[in-house]
Amino acid sequence: MIQVDDKEKQENEKRFIQKRVIICIIITLVIFCGFITKLFFWQIVEGKNYAKQAETSTAYTVKTDATRGEILDRNGVGLAVNRTGYRIVLDKLYIDANKLDHTILSLIKLMNTRGEKWIDNLPIRISRSGTFKFKKSKKDEIKILKSKDFLDLKPSDNAETAAKLLIKRYDIDIKKIKTKKSLKNLLSVHYNMERTWYSNTNPYIFAEGISSDMLAIVSENMQSVSGVEIQTYLTRHNPEGKLAPHILGALGSITKEEYDKKQQEGKTYGLNDSIGKFGLELAFEDKLKGVGGERIVQKNSDGNVTKVVESVNAKPGNTLVLTLDSNLQKTANKSLEKQVEAARQFGETESAYKGEGQGEDCRTGAVVMLDVKDFSVLAAASYPTFNLNKYSKYGDYYVKLVTDKNAPIYNRAFVGSFAPGSVFKPCVAAAALQEHIIGEGTFIECTKIYNYYPSNPVACMGHHGSISLRTAITKSCNYYFAETGRRLGIDTMYLYAEKFGLGEKTGVEIDESNGFLAGRDSRTWQEGNTVQAAIGQSDNAFTPAQLATYVATIANNGTRLKTHLIKEIKNYKRDKTLYKYNRKKPEVEDTCGVSKYNLSIVQSAMRNVAADPGGTAYSVFGNYKVPVAAKTGTAENAGSDHTVFICYAPYDKPKVAIAVVLEHGAHGKYSMNVAKDLLDEYFGEKDKDKGKKKKS
Repeated sequence: MIQVDDKEKQENEKRFIQKRVIICIIITLVIFCGFITKLFFWQIVEGKNYAKQAETSTAYTVKTDATRGEILDRNGVGLAVNRTGYRIVLDKLYIDANKLDHTILSLIKLMNTRGEKWIDNLPIRISRSGTFKFKKSKKDEIKILKSKDFLDLKPSDNAETAAKLLIKRYDIDIKKIKTKKSLKNLLSVHYNMERTWYSNTNPYIFAEGISSDMLAIVSENMQSVSGVEIQTYLTRHNPEGKLAPHILGALGSITKEEYDKKQQEGKTYGLNDSIGKFGLELAFEDKLKGVGGERIVQKNSDGNVTKVVESVNAKPGNTLVLTLDSNLQKTANKSLEKQVEAARQFGETESAYKGEGQGEDCRTGAVVMLDVKDFSVLAAASYPTFNLNKYSKYGDYYVKLVTDKNAPIYNRAFVGSFAPGSVFKPCVAAAALQEHIIGEGTFIECTKIYNYYPSNPVACMGHHGSISLRTAITKSCNYYFAETGRRLGIDTMYLYAEKFGLGEKTGVEIDESNGFLAGRDSRTWQEGNTVQAAIGQSDNAFTPAQLATYVATIANNGTRLKTHLIKEIKNYKRDKTLYKYNRKKPEVEDTCGVSKYNLSIVQSAMRNVAADPGGTAYSVFGNYKVPVAAKTGTAENAGSDHTVFICYAPYDKPKVAIAVVLEHGAHGKYSMNVAKDLLDEYFGEKDKDKGKKKKS
């Protein structure tokens, strides 16, 4: 009985499984029938429509601009800001290719009615005789034009040969061109288009910064021409173009090399983008740039745009807040210009009866002012200066700057290296005290001419007799420091100089020089050179920024901090702080290795330089309202002597440190006057603030 029940049970399970299999097969067949029906509908019923749509519709991804972050001074004053401009753009997605040349020439004709410029980078001009000639001022462009990757010309090939190849390259029908000038202009636009990778996804910028009058003229005359657009865009503007151009830097069109490098780094850049070329614009390119957006443009076979979708929104760059104070920077610029001019005028008068070397060749200089608490740059000026707003246009003004023998583009404050003269003596004094080479009471007999090394005699400006270290610094005795330097030795001397930041980069965020330290960096060296190095001559050459860092280190009791320009980095709206320099915990670069007591001897002597009637800075700072510690310097070179001045104030509670260099200034009072003007501005403003607080 049990065997029959088991058999029946097995039969029931078998029938159940068979039913499930049949149901699954039926469901599968239904699904396949659905797919077959849909495929039939797509391919047979609507196949022609879908095929036609696929053949006639193409989607392009077009990059959109990112708003660049701005640069402000420590108080929020705009130094490099954005303002709205207008530009003319040729968009290949919309333009009629058969009418492109006619459209270009029409635009140029309209621009000429108002004398406005369009982008013309072709290094070819038309001579008076009517022939094509290369523009001598565009050597780089000529090199590109003749290169193997472009026209593959011989070095001897002329502009006429280049023009013929360009006509063929761009398939220009010269029969339709009325004048040679029109032909040259047309070649230039095509050349510019190729150099900026004009394509469906990369519109061509024909002209930027057009006036409102030009905007109206183009809008009225080109409204029926497809592909010609007037766009608004944000352009870089410096409210005061001459304020700090060497620090801020400028933008320029991205080169192929820069574009390729950014692509390798995974950075998003458009082929028409601008990029930082020097200064903070270059150093903080990644922070300022922002991220461009994207829009997808769909176009049919008739050339009509059927759909535009903004797929990715652009993100603006960040805002830099600098440590610079605009008022102090203005003072630095104005004072440098005034004192350089005064030194030259005085020199011209003096040289008439004293001979050359009186400052008649003084035309350049630099000054740097630091906050002693954290070594932030409050002001840094290089003279002569230039206007960033004009520079960025890369026209005649740019050519004038690069050919000026006084090199106004050269950043003398951070890149220029100059012999320090006697301002090097406090470093030698501190090192000698620490190494027990001399003591506070060590006296040395000054006999005017130091000739321990006959091949390297050192002349002193005075005949001081037996003097101590303090008096030697106060009166700037060359004899005393030549002997001290000889005893100290060059190796020990430069080791201490390094710790004070001389011959070392300061850490500032923009490009700067290493400077040059005698002995360490010298190619050849003789033992007798040491005495010249000890008085700031020989191969010693430092930047004003290094000298300011050096004197700030003395004021800071031997702790050298990182010199810096960035106070904060904020988002574009400025409602969020992304980075803030911690003044309570500043970045330490090194310590000078000199005890506080030994440094106090040097500091006291530097105070005497300004306060003692025999001090070399007494004439300017003897009765100054704030106690100043200082050191003057005169450095021999070809032409009139350079004058160098370093100081910090107040002496008892240091707040600021300054270094000034006037090339060929000859007479120290002019470099001292620059420092005085800055101290007047700094402490004058502080006094005003205190006054306001007292009244409230």
